[in-house]
Amino acid sequence: MDKYRTGRRPYGEPVWPPPEEEGLPPSARLYGAPAAPSRVRVPSWARRVLVFVVAVVVGAALVAGVVAFAVSRLNASPGPVPVDDGVAGVGYTLPSGWTPGTVPPVTGFTSVATAGDSALVMARPAGPLPAAGPRAATLDLAELYGRLLLHGDEVEVVDDRPVAVNGFTGHTRALRATYTDVVNQPAYLRVTLLTKNGESVVLLAVAQPDTPRRRAEIDAIMRGVT
Repeated sequence: MDKYRTGRRPYGEPVWPPPEEEGLPPSARLYGAPAAPSRVRVPSWARRVLVFVVAVVVGAALVAGVVAFAVSRLNASPGPVPVDDGVAGVGYTLPSGWTPGTVPPVTGFTSVATAGDSALVMARPAGPLPAAGPRAATLDLAELYGRLLLHGDEVEVVDDRPVAVNGFTGHTRALRATYTDVVNQPAYLRVTLLTKNGESVVLLAVAQPDTPRRRAEIDAIMRGVT
């Protein structure tokens, strides 16, 4: 005769899986269901420190930006700069972008100013005016400096005239050199001899390449000699 049992299973055998673990994967049954991560609470003092650090970093960035702006302004091309050559007894003003420099004593020149690597103006005392007069002395100087500095395949005279500048009188001569090679660009040289109160000064200017802008700047320097 068959017997049927109801209620608990015979011998009290446990039910697998337990009802609360139904629907979980085997790994969860072995190690337990994953728990939700607990929320980390940042202490109030730590939050204040973080706020302070962020404020310092932002402030430092602002200061760095202001400093960079100021440096860029300082590095911008300066305005007109005066040059006082006490040895030669003259002063002159440099156009924007020109800067005064230092001349080695062996050259005999006592002041120099440059526009980057493309142009320069130098001055030196010349002593009493030669007996031959300012024009003859200027032509001799132009020929000398032309041979030393230009080395042109062709050299032409582009200006030759007397000058009167702020109480000085004298003469000026300009040369332009060209080259047959494809490397050297045309060069420009101007020599000006000025005299006042029995003393003379030589002004030498060189520009390469020869451009209208550099010629105008050199002429402006010569006209501003005092």
